[in-house]
Amino acid sequence: MKNYIEETYKQVHLQEGQRVIEQFLIECYFHPDIPTKELARKVLLPVPVATAIKKELIKAGAVEQANGVRCTTSGREYVEKALGYGGLNHDLFQKLISEDEAWKAELADVRTSMEEIFSARPQVDVLLDQSKCTVETSMRRALLCLRDQALLGKKILCVGDDDLVSVALGLLLKRLYPSAERQAARIDVVDIDQRFLQYIEAIAAEHQLPITCHQADLRKPLPKRLHGKYDCFFTDPPYTLSGMSLFLSRGISALQKQKGLSIYLSFAHKSPDFTLAMQREFVRAGLTVREVISHFNEYEAAQMIGNRGQMIVLTTTEMTTPGIPQAFHDALYTGEEKQTLRTYRCKRCDEAVRVGAKAAFKTIEELKGRGCPRCKNTIFKLVSRKNA
Repeated sequence: MKNYIEETYKQVHLQEGQRVIEQFLIECYFHPDIPTKELARKVLLPVPVATAIKKELIKAGAVEQANGVRCTTSGREYVEKALGYGGLNHDLFQKLISEDEAWKAELADVRTSMEEIFSARPQVDVLLDQSKCTVETSMRRALLCLRDQALLGKKILCVGDDDLVSVALGLLLKRLYPSAERQAARIDVVDIDQRFLQYIEAIAAEHQLPITCHQADLRKPLPKRLHGKYDCFFTDPPYTLSGMSLFLSRGISALQKQKGLSIYLSFAHKSPDFTLAMQREFVRAGLTVREVISHFNEYEAAQMIGNRGQMIVLTTTEMTTPGIPQAFHDALYTGEEKQTLRTYRCKRCDEAVRVGAKAAFKTIEELKGRGCPRCKNTIFKLVSRKNA
């Protein structure tokens, strides 16, 4: 089968990259006889550039001009087979990408499944800066990927996945493709926490989801087998500058060498100075910021960040490269950068207990799990905090 996208890209040499040609074809597929001006608006291109793409696709035999622009039979076959749109539930797809709240009714069964899955997921490890996002947040991330045309027919990587975004993506795909035999995307997860990897693998097996898990310490470069393969990645890294930079670097190393690929970075809302430092890291990695959605992510019991975080959508460029290609040996997690010694008081017996990296109990979760050393009560009050 002809690769219409590569053929057209060679002729037009778009600064925007190959992805915009793919978006052009998909718009023609879903909206037969669409006017060229409307096509240009949808793919965010000047009309003359959209016209040049149209002419090359007509020459290649992928589209034709009638009352507007539409895919030929060969063009439709290419979109369905090569781009992964064959067997898609078109009505559901159109509702989900065009109506912001449609998913709440259309995907009620998926949400119910997700709630059951989330209720049984492993406890977070705060030493790894893990926190539990809500079911709605995980589903909204999957829908964002769908609306960006970064899901169907794509290879997606989750760089860390205690939020189970891979499961949300997999269940969404299953609803979009009624045929259980159809694998419309590939989803991989890389994480250091074997508990979450085993849980995701069990869920994937139970629901027949196209998810593969890989255990890896992101302080080290990703295994070579994962390099240069993916169309986009998700990450919710430690909320430190070094953590963000490292997780972005590992994800970038896994991406294909193309302009216009999407990166979905979940991160805490930060001060202007910290945000400036973040943006410098984006520039250093050759990334552009396409969209910032405040209060997109919601977390359970994450009072330190106000239970809310932002979604930053980044885009690759010709200059994109991992900022940290080598092994990383510096402080990474919040607890490593800001080591504190906290004193909690048992609400039953008034016993004072110290918690911190250098104390008997490393985290409050560990203290609650083991109970008060004197009376085994599990309810405590924070009474003091100081730098370790």
